[in-house]
Amino acid sequence: MTTHAITPQQVLEFERDGYLIVRGLFDVEEAGILRAAARADQAFQEHAHGIEDGQGGKAHLALWNKAGEDLWGAVARCERVVNAMERLLGDEVYHYHSKMSIKEPRTGGAWAWHQDYGYWYQNGCLFPDMGSAFIAVDPNTRANGCLQVLKGSHKMGRIDHGRFGEQTGADPERVAAAVQGMELAYVELAPGDTLFFHSNTLHRSDQNKSEQPRWSLICCYNTRHNNPYKESHHPCYEPLEKLSDNAIREMGAKAFGERTDFWNPAADETTGAGKK
Repeated sequence: MTTHAITPQQVLEFERDGYLIVRGLFDVEEAGILRAAARADQAFQEHAHGIEDGQGGKAHLALWNKAGEDLWGAVARCERVVNAMERLLGDEVYHYHSKMSIKEPRTGGAWAWHQDYGYWYQNGCLFPDMGSAFIAVDPNTRANGCLQVLKGSHKMGRIDHGRFGEQTGADPERVAAAVQGMELAYVELAPGDTLFFHSNTLHRSDQNKSEQPRWSLICCYNTRHNNPYKESHHPCYEPLEKLSDNAIREMGAKAFGERTDFWNPAADETTGAGKK
């Protein structure tokens, strides 16, 4: 079982940079379970909506609010993720929503520069005391459009967001100035690696021009003290029941029986799970 306790040094890194990468937060077998389950889940094919990037590409996104009793709810509620987010944000957190970000080979679209709080501010959250856990389901590389972040950009505060081109994003003039003065980091991740990032951290990604898919699970959290003052399409505070870290393997055993080939990234392409 993989266990990771966030250290005081990692908290300082998060506060300084606006993000923290935890390698191997989900081990190889667990990452294989997530990959196989994602490929087998018809809901992603039925409910993911496409977002044009204005450059000929299209990203797909499937979003849900409830951290339920399935595998994806188990990930969002597992202790290693929730405890880390509470340590980094300094308060009890609750599940705000989760989403699967899908970039298909050769056609997967880019995402414009934005802050998540640029959107969530409109939902009645008074403070940017919110964050996300970005979990690599597939390898995330420069070639297939990995996330890019600006180090320390969360300290700028909320930037105005609006419709610029085909997507809603951060004010391009202010972003251009930030890019000139801040370090750009490409967040390349192996399956199971996790990026924790602050809701005011500027981030974007390029198109996927490779032959490999880039699926990533993003679990988003709000702090209890930041309970929205009005209702929106995302939930208000309710206590989050944490699950043991064993829940991922238990869910995998129920779904896939005695299968033991989850160490192999190509395994889901050669079994009944299929390839999307």
